[in-house]
Amino acid sequence: MSTPPVQDVTITKAPAGLLTVDPDAGAPADGTPPKRSKVTAGLAVLACVACCTLPPALIAAGVITGAAGALAESVLFAVSGVLVVAAAGMWWLHRRRTATANACQSGCGCGGGC
Repeated sequence: MSTPPVQDVTITKAPAGLLTVDPDAGAPADGTPPKRSKVTAGLAVLACVACCTLPPALIAAGVITGAAGALAESVLFAVSGVLVVAAAGMWWLHRRRTATANACQSGCGCGGGC
């Protein structure tokens, strides 16, 4: 007996708190990061660029002191790190949900027995 081909699915939360699978929704099953993860990663890159360019430029212009520049650089670096971790976490969660949906659809991961 052959197994049916794997389709793209989306997991949604039903009113009773149960997960439902919608194979017609078209979620990417190829492991590409979702849009929210890409946006967060882009913001992390922007914060990293600002970390390297903004404080030295403000110090050279005489707008802030060296101590304030060091503080600004540290804060921007921390924000960049948090955004990178958030983007990676969103991508991981997306991949996990997609894998669960694919397993439930084939019956192998949801008590269906393979």
